[in-house]
Amino acid sequence: MTAAVATAATPKRSTRRKVRVGKVVSTKMEKSILVTIERRVQHPIYKKYFRRTTKLMAHDEERTAKVGDTVKIMETRPISKQKRWRLVEIIEKAK
Repeated sequence: MTAAVATAATPKRSTRRKVRVGKVVSTKMEKSILVTIERRVQHPIYKKYFRRTTKLMAHDEERTAKVGDTVKIMETRPISKQKRWRLVEIIEKAK
């Protein structure tokens, strides 16, 4: 069996990593950004929707993101004690 046939026969691995969109709130660290993810949750009894926010630390290698930018982050291997996400792209720049 040749190498070309062996690689073609193996199934393609799909990524099942979580992707989130949020807003950058801090860039004071070296190669790290703090991103808030906002989601709407329904109250179990009163059925009214309210906002819940989660802060995630993400890796920004080139330090391109600024405070106020809307960014897309992806789950990745642990980079440090708190960083488990990395910056994929900047969706919208802050004004």
